[in-house]
Amino acid sequence: MEYSIVKLVHLLGVILFMGNIIVSALWKTQADKTGNPIVIAFACRLVNMTDLAFTAFGAALIIVGGIGLFHATGIDISDAPHLTIGISLFGMAAVLWLVGLLPLQLYMSRIAAQTVAKGQDVMPAAYDKCRKLWGLVGFIATALPLGALYFMIFR
Repeated sequence: MEYSIVKLVHLLGVILFMGNIIVSALWKTQADKTGNPIVIAFACRLVNMTDLAFTAFGAALIIVGGIGLFHATGIDISDAPHLTIGISLFGMAAVLWLVGLLPLQLYMSRIAAQTVAKGQDVMPAAYDKCRKLWGLVGFIATALPLGALYFMIFR
């Protein structure tokens, strides 16, 4: 019973985490394509909200469930190199999110909100630079957990 519960917690975390990072990237990319500061500001605000609600919460469930699975199965990490690789990839994605994506998202959200407040019809060049960097870092930060998922499933 303990194994099933911690596995459920872990998988629910994976679903929330992976689903949100992929959907948020899609929402934001589509909003940016409109060039409309109102739409972009709204999307930026939603990405920030859903990152806290789903990405961070999903990551916490992944960690709690993963630790629970180690205890429930009695696996020694040194006997499971695929788990070490998966955990490392997940950790790298978390670092990228905390030091790269999150500050960029907050900054882009401020720029977009200020643009709307000023009644401007075009996003400033600073936003475009951040958007491009966010896309690159975001691609890497999404590929890393996909790699982790691969190693967790296909030992």
